[in-house]
Amino acid sequence: MRAEGTGPVRIITMDRPDKRNAFDGEMTRALDAALNAFEDDDSARVAVLTGGADFFSAGTDIRAWAGEPTERGGPYGITGRALTKPVIAAVEGAAAGGGFEIALSATMIVASISAHFSFPEVGLGLIAECGGLFRAPRALPLNVARELLLTGDRLPAQRAHDLGLVNRLTDPGRALTEAVSLAERIAAQAPIAVRETLRAVEEAHPADDETDWARTALAKTRARASADATEGVDAFLTKREPRWTNS
Repeated sequence: MRAEGTGPVRIITMDRPDKRNAFDGEMTRALDAALNAFEDDDSARVAVLTGGADFFSAGTDIRAWAGEPTERGGPYGITGRALTKPVIAAVEGAAAGGGFEIALSATMIVASISAHFSFPEVGLGLIAECGGLFRAPRALPLNVARELLLTGDRLPAQRAHDLGLVNRLTDPGRALTEAVSLAERIAAQAPIAVRETLRAVEEAHPADDETDWARTALAKTRARASADATEGVDAFLTKREPRWTNS
């Protein structure tokens, strides 16, 4: 696992190429540590998670298995994590099994046209046990999610983009560059407003408007009480770039 960057955008690279970034216990602990460091660093605003130029992740190393869920991140150090800041998955090649579940755990997905997503677990007598059973139906039409989960078939990046799973589609080898560009767009916004928006969106329940209105009101109160809200409005009125303080 490699973590790079000292500015507001951090790049976290899954780096086990001999196993196509399949997760053993060491990989799980390493991704957990990298994400903990990102979330605990006030200067870091957005993370980009990549597997490199050839593949994203093959999921669990079924010879070694992926180790125990971590305290803050859950399985793989991410799929049980309540993200406090945006994480963008930059996908090249395969995001299979747990690799697909890791991508689904991210805030957004940028993928190259050569990428593909799949849940091959049923072919091994297993299930998608790290969030895929509920995140796939949230991110995709229900029948598409059912088909992927029950057949193990691949979802090509182009169709994933057409269905709204992938935010931005790129030429091969360009997913990381585009993901960093998207991360920089987010990092340029008011950090408290981004954090409160992310929290409210992630906690939203499609069948419970009353609770979601309450969450929206709480997010509004926190955002409007910030110095950044005063700064943002003043910068707009005086036609200048805002200077965020994350306070």
